[in-house]
Amino acid sequence: MSHQHRATRTRGVVGVIVVLAVAGFLFSANARISAGSEREPADLRGVVQAELDRAELAATEVSELRADVDQLTDEQTPDEQADPAVSDQVALAAGWVAVTGPGLEVRLWDAPPGATRPEWATNDDVVVHQQDVQAVINALWAGGAEAMGLQDQRVVSTSAFRCVGNVLWLQGRLYSPPYVVRAIGDVDTMLAALDDSPSVQRYLEYVDAVGLGYSVTEVAGIDLPAYDGSAELRYASVAPDTGDAQ
Repeated sequence: MSHQHRATRTRGVVGVIVVLAVAGFLFSANARISAGSEREPADLRGVVQAELDRAELAATEVSELRADVDQLTDEQTPDEQADPAVSDQVALAAGWVAVTGPGLEVRLWDAPPGATRPEWATNDDVVVHQQDVQAVINALWAGGAEAMGLQDQRVVSTSAFRCVGNVLWLQGRLYSPPYVVRAIGDVDTMLAALDDSPSVQRYLEYVDAVGLGYSVTEVAGIDLPAYDGSAELRYASVAPDTGDAQ
């Protein structure tokens, strides 16, 4: 696999931040995708505008943080420079650089209108849901994917997407089907992971029953852009003691 990126040098504190980011990537890839393996519609009215506002604010914060990192890099002395090989791996794992390599392209799309369907099928059964896209992404990560893209964007540990009606919201942008997942990695291992995923197999049952779309294609050279969204991490914390506990 080949990739290009600017020379990376880090100070001690920056190195700690990077290591934490990579750990999050490895152990909680796509962690902000909501849980659930059943194919159920989500009522997310109003989430689009709220998330667009949040994405705009986060983008501003990311630009400011990157400027701080660049300043620290410029101030670094030669004996503090990180091992270039390590820096390359960190940048790749964190999604900071564009990558190219062999892999899989998986497409999912809604059933065609007017198609014959069973009596039990509802309108929710003939559209692709968030859980379906999530099932494919999770299976590809489990199959050893080294880099991932959804639509025309890079997917990293902090990436979040939601289906709102019959469109997909991803990092401030809206997309209509077909939904395209591209993963770089060992093709045979990722194919086996898709076959072994109960959630993917559940989706394939609907492909056969109601005409949902699904295709998997081996691609010799997949090009994935560098991640340019927010790197913000959120976590739970203990609520302050109000003194009302009995």
